[in-house]
Amino acid sequence: MKNLLLFLFLCSFALSTAQENLNYQKPSNEILDLVDAPLAPSVQITDDGKNMLLLYRNQYKSIAELSEQELRLAGLRINPKTNIGSRTNYYNNVELKRIDKGSTTTVKGLPSNARLANFSWSPDQTKIAMTNTTENGVAVWVLDVATATMKQLTAANVNANMRDVINWFKDGDAILVKMLPEDRKPLINAADAVPTGPTISSNDGKKAQNRTYQDLLKNPNDEFNFEQLARASLFKVTMDGTKTEWLPADLYSSISFSPNGEYVMVVSINKPFSYLVTYSRFPSKTTIYNKDGKLVNTVLEVPLIEDLPQGFMATRTGMRNLSWRSDKPASLIYAKALDGGDPANDVNYRDEVFQVEAPFNTEGKSILKTINRFRYILWGNDNMAIAYDYWWNTRNTKTYLFNPTNNNQEVIILADRNYQDVYSDPGSFATKKSEYGTYTLALSGQNGFLLGDGYTKEGQFPFVDKINLENQKKTRLYTSKITGKKERLLDYNVEKDELLVRIESPQEYPNYYFKKLQKRKKATQLTDFENPYKSLQNVHKEVITYKREDGLQLSGTLYLPVGYDKTSKEKMPMILWAYPREFKDKNSASQNTQNPNEFTYPYWGSPIYWVTKGYVVLDDAAFPIIGEEDEQPNDTFRSQLVANAKAAIDAVDALGYIDRDRVAVGGHSYGAFMVANLLSHSNLFAAGIARSGAYNRTLTPFGFQSEERNYWEAPEVYYTMSPFMHAEKMKTPLLLVHGKADNNSGTYPMQSERYFNALKGLGATVRLVMFPKESHGYRAKESILHLLWEQDQWLDKYVKNKKD
Repeated sequence: MKNLLLFLFLCSFALSTAQENLNYQKPSNEILDLVDAPLAPSVQITDDGKNMLLLYRNQYKSIAELSEQELRLAGLRINPKTNIGSRTNYYNNVELKRIDKGSTTTVKGLPSNARLANFSWSPDQTKIAMTNTTENGVAVWVLDVATATMKQLTAANVNANMRDVINWFKDGDAILVKMLPEDRKPLINAADAVPTGPTISSNDGKKAQNRTYQDLLKNPNDEFNFEQLARASLFKVTMDGTKTEWLPADLYSSISFSPNGEYVMVVSINKPFSYLVTYSRFPSKTTIYNKDGKLVNTVLEVPLIEDLPQGFMATRTGMRNLSWRSDKPASLIYAKALDGGDPANDVNYRDEVFQVEAPFNTEGKSILKTINRFRYILWGNDNMAIAYDYWWNTRNTKTYLFNPTNNNQEVIILADRNYQDVYSDPGSFATKKSEYGTYTLALSGQNGFLLGDGYTKEGQFPFVDKINLENQKKTRLYTSKITGKKERLLDYNVEKDELLVRIESPQEYPNYYFKKLQKRKKATQLTDFENPYKSLQNVHKEVITYKREDGLQLSGTLYLPVGYDKTSKEKMPMILWAYPREFKDKNSASQNTQNPNEFTYPYWGSPIYWVTKGYVVLDDAAFPIIGEEDEQPNDTFRSQLVANAKAAIDAVDALGYIDRDRVAVGGHSYGAFMVANLLSHSNLFAAGIARSGAYNRTLTPFGFQSEERNYWEAPEVYYTMSPFMHAEKMKTPLLLVHGKADNNSGTYPMQSERYFNALKGLGATVRLVMFPKESHGYRAKESILHLLWEQDQWLDKYVKNKKD
């Protein structure tokens, strides 16, 4: 009898802890039909507006593709067999459209089983170079635009592991390509390698507070493999396929030709490597060569960057942000911190910008100082340029109008604003192609042109402003007032008076048009993509606004179920989907950036699918977390989360559409963190879905999301915000989902695994789904279909058919 009881106990224990061996499942046909809809092509338009490139790809990868060999080294994910990023998106078909004729041409000579990436236009835009990945490697192909014909230019021995693979010489007759070095050594198989000693890390007393990066180097074998995979020889390859070594093998990261094509800036990575940060912070050397590969000067050597000062605005000392001045033949621009790179230091100007001329062996001349941290410059001419800076802690950004020739001339601040205040956004300056083929400020005399998103309290009305840069007076040239549609302004050709726009509606797929601002004639339609989601085209959609209990204005996009009768107002289940965002002021936090006329697009992670299954959906519900003045947003994170959620449910309930006892909440990444907190600290929801989240903030001790304080400075914040620390409070069914290969900073797969174990140990209703090979966002069709099936089953059981 004793043995029988022991046997029964062991059986019950096994049943309670057993894992499910489940093959990939598919959701119901209502959802499946939407997932299987074809993807419209990506669009690229030449600067003269005459040709359009249409790039086609599959919407999803297969699990077999994700299962190809992958090495994760120093922040990179590499297929060591093909020598290209293992997560690269590939295009499989290319078409060319003559915009003036309206005709589309199928490209001839396309490689079989094409896997195209790294598209690069020649300076005169008559040719496009690209990579094609085969089973054993990567080759460069070139498309001739005039004849719509492709040809292979190199053998499949290109090294695309470090990106920036193809760069055109100025004449357009040759390209600079990263190729596999002949002396590459075989990689070490870490699984078979016999260790030669321990892995040791040390510190000499300096503070090195870094985020919890993933895919880092872990041992000498990783270092060796990274070096072999990153090394490339640079070859000049002409259009007839002739190749000449331009530089010998090194760890080249980025390559940039000067605007006139006479010089090349090359950045290479040096040792020592780091086990704490990714390759972008390894030691590096920046060298200038002439176009023939002859050394001009080494302009910068940067040591390993592991020990920056604390804070999001911290930066290294010395030259940084090196770039070519786009309106000059070959002038080098760089910035230098005036505060020692430490945001805690109080100075009048944070950064200074310099310009250096060939042979690039001096500090150069100072052309600008910025009050905040320097971002970039939009170049106009000898006497006019636009510069931008920003400061995260105050959310401030400034736009400067300055004379790059005379630094004694007064600098004019065109804009001084909170960059989260979208209602005050003046827009972005239009650009044009310069004589060097680079992009510069589009000017008509002293006038520049601003393209704005046009968010207002009354709705979204994109605009074009003309601004006189002498007196800063603005004139409104265009305001979008298309009824029932959303218009996005993409580009404005000042000389041709040609505005490129994209127009869409909830029923109409986004399409491209040319408009004239001076001659207000009918727009010229450039594309005619059809809506592939016919089952959603009659779904009721609106942006609702409502108030939080403290009076803060919130908003969300509300969808009613397919065929819903608004007059009968049947009480339906609801899915609330959101993502928290931090703000430093209530004004910015209350602004509405949602447009009800946006096309309804059910991407893989969207909750929109469930309007076909009888659910009301409140998507992108506003979840602001505010901390004004000295208070930080996360000081009151939990209470603001619950207040946001309650306000959203109250608002839809007041409309009469939902049964508030059957509401689910879902989110991805930081949205998953939100879900776990809401279920732990409120009774508002029937169930939750949390995907790829982090739940124990002590595992991200040097900051997370918009929190720059470390754990030891704000232990109560870290504790209070961590759902793992409050697992005993979970009384609501929770579906946890995570990719086993998540590469996002902080969201280790272990976060979901440990949280599940805690919840299970405390008796919560919880299910954990771990997707093999998937990263932070999911890519394989098999995974996505199964994800939708899991979510549908969970919602059906715990929300739609919830038991009292």
